[in-house]
Amino acid sequence: MNSEVLDLSKVSDRPRQELRVAPVAEMNPSQMLAIAVQRGTDMDQLSKLMDLQERWEKNQARKAFEAAIAMAKSEIKPVQKKREVDFTSQKGRTHYMYEDLALIANEVDPILAKYGLSYRYRSQQDAKHLSVTCVVAHRDGHSEETTLSADNDESGNKNSIQAIASAATYLQRYTLKLALGLSASKDDDGRGATTAGPTISESQIADLEALITEHGGNKGRLFKHLKINSLAEIPAANYKFVVEEIQSLAAARERARERT
Repeated sequence: MNSEVLDLSKVSDRPRQELRVAPVAEMNPSQMLAIAVQRGTDMDQLSKLMDLQERWEKNQARKAFEAAIAMAKSEIKPVQKKREVDFTSQKGRTHYMYEDLALIANEVDPILAKYGLSYRYRSQQDAKHLSVTCVVAHRDGHSEETTLSADNDESGNKNSIQAIASAATYLQRYTLKLALGLSASKDDDGRGATTAGPTISESQIADLEALITEHGGNKGRLFKHLKINSLAEIPAANYKFVVEEIQSLAAARERARERT
C-alpha cells in the first residue's frame, strides 16, 4: 500500500494578503461618511454621520482658532503709548498718554495675518447709544465676537457726527483688545491723570458702587487697575472713562467664563 508524502518545499512561502481596515477610533467623521456611502447606508444613518462630521469640523476649527490666537499673542508686543491728551476745562486739567487704534493695528495686523487671523467690526446705533462688535475670525472658519456699548462722546465741542465717531473709535479699540486677550491693565487712558479740578460727586460714587455690584466686580482689583485708593479720588473729568472701564472689565470676565 503506497503512502503519499507531502513535500513541504512546494508550499509557497509568500505571506498572505490581508485586508486591513483602520479602527473606527482612527477615522475622522469624513472618512466614516465616505465608507457609509460606499456601503449604501440608509439616509437616516447618513444624516447622523453628516451631523457628526459638521460638529467635528467646527471643533477642529475652534482648536485651530485658539492655537492661532495663542501663537499670535506670544508675538504681540506691548503697544507704546504715543498719543497724548492734554486739555483744561472748567473741571480742571486732564493729561494722559494712550495708544490709538492705528497704533494697535500697526502692531497686531501683520502678526494676525501670519496665523490666518483677521478682524472686522459691526455697529448698531440706538439714539445716542452705540454698540460695537469686534469679530475675530480664523481662516478655518471659526470666529468669536466681543461687544461693548457706550453713549456718544459729546464732550468738548463735538458735533453729532464727531460724537458718534469718537465713541466708535474708542469702542473699536477696546473690543479689539478684549477680543485678542490683550491686558487692559496696560492701557491707562485717564488713569494717573494730573487733574487740579474736583473729584466725582457722592451721587456718582453711589452710581459706580451700584455698577460694580451689578457686574460682580471686585473693588480692590478695580482700585489697583485704576491706581486709586477709593472711588472718591476719581477726578470728575474721568467719571465717564471709569464707567466704561468697569463695563470693559466685566466683559473680559464674562468672556473668560465662556471659554472655560
